[in-house]
Amino acid sequence: MTDVASGTGSKIRHQIRGERVYLRPAERDDIPLFVHWLNDAETASYLSMRAPMSIAAEQEWYDKLLVDQGKSRWHFVMCRLDSGQAIGTIGLFELDQVNGSAGMGIVVGEKTLWGKGYGTDSLNALLDFAFGELRLERVWLEVNDDNLRGKRSYEKCGFKFEGTQRHAMYRDGRYRDIDVMSILRDEWSALIRRRSWEYESSD
Repeated sequence: MTDVASGTGSKIRHQIRGERVYLRPAERDDIPLFVHWLNDAETASYLSMRAPMSIAAEQEWYDKLLVDQGKSRWHFVMCRLDSGQAIGTIGLFELDQVNGSAGMGIVVGEKTLWGKGYGTDSLNALLDFAFGELRLERVWLEVNDDNLRGKRSYEKCGFKFEGTQRHAMYRDGRYRDIDVMSILRDEWSALIRRRSWEYESSD
């Protein structure tokens, strides 16, 4: 098996992948797609965004990402293996290499694919990267207390509930609670599933 094949119809062995997705770095050409996703009101309701995003603002964010990538964070675009279609973003932030921890964020931008397992598959791939390549000890996340679909996905990936930050976010005219969840290295190791590096290019 070769890592990078050449020629018509050849396949690539993606470095970070799941059963149906692979993760790749963001490119400048992705910016309009990111803005389209983030400016959808339903998608933004699960994020900390409060106002529409402009192309210019996202370009400024991207320039900073290039500096931070691999240092304080890792940001990836989630793509379908069967078509290469970009469907969302996922990444690690507040990377603490001394204590071995990082926060996790995910956005499935293509709403027609919500609830079809792509987010869970992408998160599994990211956790394999976090624990299997970066040697982290803990990955944590924050989720709106009423985001039941998101919580189910996180639980499938091995995340455990840690606690609630009461009235931590003000949105839509009221305060909302934020739940904190995390997964430790030993809990990830105990999961019975294929790891990112165990998938072959022929799958």
